[in-house]
Amino acid sequence: MSTNHPHVNQKNDAMPEEDIEPPSAFGDFPLDEAVIESLPIPGTTVLSSHAYGMSLWGKCAKIIAELSDGQMEKYFLKVASGATGLIMCKGEFESMKTLNAVSETLAPRPYIWGRYKNKESYFIIVEFREVGGQPPDPVKFTTRLADLHKKSISPTGGFLGLSDLHNHGPWPEFEQLVDLTLNKIIPKLLDPLQSEGRSTKPCLLHGDCWDENTATDMKTGEQFIFDAGPFYGHNEYDVGNGRAPRHRLSTVEDMRNYQSNFPPSEPEDDWDGRNLLYSLRFNIGTAILIPGSNQREVCVTI
Repeated sequence: MSTNHPHVNQKNDAMPEEDIEPPSAFGDFPLDEAVIESLPIPGTTVLSSHAYGMSLWGKCAKIIAELSDGQMEKYFLKVASGATGLIMCKGEFESMKTLNAVSETLAPRPYIWGRYKNKESYFIIVEFREVGGQPPDPVKFTTRLADLHKKSISPTGGFLGLSDLHNHGPWPEFEQLVDLTLNKIIPKLLDPLQSEGRSTKPCLLHGDCWDENTATDMKTGEQFIFDAGPFYGHNEYDVGNGRAPRHRLSTVEDMRNYQSNFPPSEPEDDWDGRNLLYSLRFNIGTAILIPGSNQREVCVTI
């Protein structure tokens, strides 16, 4: 993974002071024939294709094209290689499609995913949305996020798509934390959600909701999300990442506004404990996956 991630050398106990730099186009980005053939409107002529923004797992581009009637259209392209690229592009396409089915403008509209002609690289083409302020207005954003959670309905009525934690190399403290979390903390905090006549609605979640996966659309002014890893789970999971002070969407007011749109599950007194539990996934993921992150030392002291 790139060492340009914003969490590299970032303080864990303080909100970043600098603004998030919006993505920009730079340098030519050659398009594979399969990408050109997959553009969603027949008769499209590509005018330009430039590298765009930063991706930790692949490469991104902004495509400007002219339609057969003379109108201009923009597309966002993401490319990733190998078996992992296949999983990522197909998964992101299905993720965006699922999010759009519940909340039509909350995420960019996906058009197609596919494979390069003569290379094991995979791509996804989606609607291009100009990124404005990041993170978006917290009151408006948490309202939209809560609306996604409330409107979504699990296709099976259950919880789907949960991912496993992977241990990258020996880490005894992490193994102890996993054992404690699975055998002590989860039963204590999550079992009550489904006991004494209580039930928990499986909601469609973003799955990795933080400052740089959210933005304001410069054209429409709407808050939107991207780079999602959706699954059906407990709605409170999606605000677990906001517990960390290293995020801008981490103030008490942000949490309270979300709760005003989607009240805490019962038992309400366990909200803070559940929020801490859900934050572990993001903190541990940062510690494992991002070289140069200071989060590992925090996890060791938990």
